[in-house]
Amino acid sequence: MLITLTTDFGYSDPFVGIMKGVIAGINPEARVIDMSHGVPPQDVMAAAMMLRHSVSYFPPGTIHVAVVDPNVGGERRPLLIESEGSFFVGPDNGILSLALEEKRPTRIIHLSNPRYHLQPTSATFHGRDIFAPVAANLSLGINPAAFGETVETFVRLMVPQVVTMESRIAGQILYIDKFGNLFTNIRDRDLKGLPGEKLAISLGEVTIGGLAPTYTAATGGGLVAVINSWGLLEIAAYKDSAEKRTGAKIGDKVQVVLAT
Repeated sequence: MLITLTTDFGYSDPFVGIMKGVIAGINPEARVIDMSHGVPPQDVMAAAMMLRHSVSYFPPGTIHVAVVDPNVGGERRPLLIESEGSFFVGPDNGILSLALEEKRPTRIIHLSNPRYHLQPTSATFHGRDIFAPVAANLSLGINPAAFGETVETFVRLMVPQVVTMESRIAGQILYIDKFGNLFTNIRDRDLKGLPGEKLAISLGEVTIGGLAPTYTAATGGGLVAVINSWGLLEIAAYKDSAEKRTGAKIGDKVQVVLAT
């Protein structure tokens, strides 16, 4: 059984290794893939976007564990969600919701059965004490119903909507990757039918003329706008950081205008 891990733990501390150790102790045959441990600290939206654009590349039956958990030990519930034969394990803070946006959950389980938690259970490390052992036991074929009671709902993140006007599309920056590329909420389908070479993409005082096919289309160290591998409008700088070049941050407005 395949288990993926997505966290904001990084590699400076032993937290990721400890989670893998817990999994190995319960099911030594489980295969564990690190989706990412570079989620910006406590950035639930970034983690949710990573999951949304990654899970389709894994086979049915995969167990996706996501732990970005600012309210660990608080009132938020630990959850297991089953959908289309795959499983999602993590805190009920919206981190799982974007990956399930166009899916119908088969069942949602509140992970309330302490039999499948490490004891004593820490109030600050549910990745070790709840999510890793649940994922490992699930990979052994334990019925999801054994982990707790069924619930009806889970927290859903609201992605800011693109605003479309007669000759303008307004969006914003949602995610910035390690290269400083700026991912917006403007999708390729929002631009469908528009002549890419005649679009003007604006971010603050910066305007980029036209959509480019690749990063290398940027000339003279300029910025470039592309549709990236997530199907989103992205602003980038060839061999440089668009984040540093523009001073942009999450939430900054981006506009696409059809040039006259």
